[in-house]
Amino acid sequence: MNMTQAKTSEAAIRQHKPNAAFMLSHPAHVIALGFGSGLAPKAPGTVGSLWGWLSWLVLQNYLSLSAQMTLILFGLLLGWWACTVTARNMGIGDPGSIVWDEIIAIWLIFYLVMPSNFGAQLAAFVLFRFFDAAKPGPVTWADQLFKGFGWRGGFGIMWDDIVAAFCTLLTIALWRWFHA
Repeated sequence: MNMTQAKTSEAAIRQHKPNAAFMLSHPAHVIALGFGSGLAPKAPGTVGSLWGWLSWLVLQNYLSLSAQMTLILFGLLLGWWACTVTARNMGIGDPGSIVWDEIIAIWLIFYLVMPSNFGAQLAAFVLFRFFDAAKPGPVTWADQLFKGFGWRGGFGIMWDDIVAAFCTLLTIALWRWFHA
């Protein structure tokens, strides 16, 4: 493939929603696109969050608390890299199909609220989706803080979801405190 064909191919990828071939073309894409959950045609952030919830239900059974936290911290760093590479390759600063940020955020939430029953897990999921999608106050601030491409942009993709997770956890803590 010559340079002109490569640029044409790259432009074609940037103009379309990612597909399985794009996802499988680089390990960072597989991670950033949530092992395929980000390829959902509608509401990829919600689908990625659901994948995160389900995967956490499995992972927590096999990992100690310290291993769970290590996984989350490693996932944050790995996600920063994967989101940076994938956004750059897609040519979009914060594509909706990148869902690793939702996965790590929901893992962090469930790490801190588990053990809990299905109703409490569902409430945490719904609260997180609200904060992530509606982006009230601090989440909007976090979303606008780091924009663009490169490491700054990759961090920004992850950062607003971490702030949304914090808002979710704060809401749950306040709810528990007022209803204790």
